[in-house]
Amino acid sequence: MFRLHYFDGTFCLVVAPVGIEEALSASEVALDLGDSLRGTGFWKAVARVKTDSELIDRYADRIAVIDQAAFRSWALVVVPIGVGTILMSLATIFGVVLIGVSYGLSDLTAVVVFYLGFGMMLTTTHGLAHLIVGWASGIRFTSWFVGTIGRPQPGVKIDYVSYLKSSPIRRAWMHASGAIVTKIVPFVLIGAAIAAELPTWVVWLLPAIGVISIITDMLWSTKKSDWKKFQREMALAHMSRSG
Repeated sequence: MFRLHYFDGTFCLVVAPVGIEEALSASEVALDLGDSLRGTGFWKAVARVKTDSELIDRYADRIAVIDQAAFRSWALVVVPIGVGTILMSLATIFGVVLIGVSYGLSDLTAVVVFYLGFGMMLTTTHGLAHLIVGWASGIRFTSWFVGTIGRPQPGVKIDYVSYLKSSPIRRAWMHASGAIVTKIVPFVLIGAAIAAELPTWVVWLLPAIGVISIITDMLWSTKKSDWKKFQREMALAHMSRSG
């Protein structure tokens, strides 16, 4: 039930696969009954698996199946990865086109068209950044999705086998990439807003959005979203180096 591991100059006991087996079995039963993974110990088991390459080889496929089944049970809209990537890429291009079109417009029409393009770029590049950095890191993806009506921003679903077999530091930067791009976009478009001769208040609204986004990340994302996952994987990377 326990195994002896050497870590940071000392020996310590860690939970052996029997605990992982119990958690995964409970997760499979819960999903078969139409329940969520809450209370099954699934994510604690995944955290344990991440610390041991032998456990990753043993459980990665099973974890991926459970993760995908749980995802399908709550995702509002799911689109195949190829179709979704084409749609998100076209939407990004269309956002750029709208910003370009705003150059030939004036007054409120120019402002509206510019910010429609900006909003489209902000929405689509987040997931595309995850996808690009993930692929470069050996992480693959299964689909695009919209999680809930309350949070309609499209996301990209990882393939958990490739995720577990990637290094913690690569996983960390994959998680961070979307948040980083979201913070960069408003500042990059300041020059475009000036070139479009938009009102001064419209130009200043872009860095204001960028700063608010950074503050939001500091207050929320570090606890619940991308930056929390980044910190989690960086801690694993540090533990691996120390070990």
